[in-house]
Amino acid sequence: MESSRTAAPARPAPPPADHAARLARLERLAVQLDSRFRLPGTRIRFGWDSIIGLVPGVGDVATLVPAAWIWLEAHRMGAPAGLKARMALNTGVDWILGSIPVVGDLFDVGIKANRRNVALLRAHFGLPADAEVAR
Repeated sequence: MESSRTAAPARPAPPPADHAARLARLERLAVQLDSRFRLPGTRIRFGWDSIIGLVPGVGDVATLVPAAWIWLEAHRMGAPAGLKARMALNTGVDWILGSIPVVGDLFDVGIKANRRNVALLRAHFGLPADAEVAR
């Protein structure tokens, strides 16, 4: 009679050493874009993404550049297609809602797509949040 042993699932290989450094840089950028400033007397945080987004027409398009760079870095680090699709969806929702005059700028404060995308990358690679920049 044959033994029906099942092999333990293979543990994923640890991410390359440079991934932690790359993610720390991406996280610093995401914090600048999404939560650099605090509205005095509140816990509401906003960043350059919300401020630049106030410029009609070009503001929301300009904020796509750093978001695209975060996505490109994910691609270069070997993120799977499903993760990159989710990141693109986060960025797309941020851009579409942010494009709505005035109301979109309020959505921008709450969505924080760049920070979400970096958190998705950290979780995928099994790396904890950078305590220095996490707020």
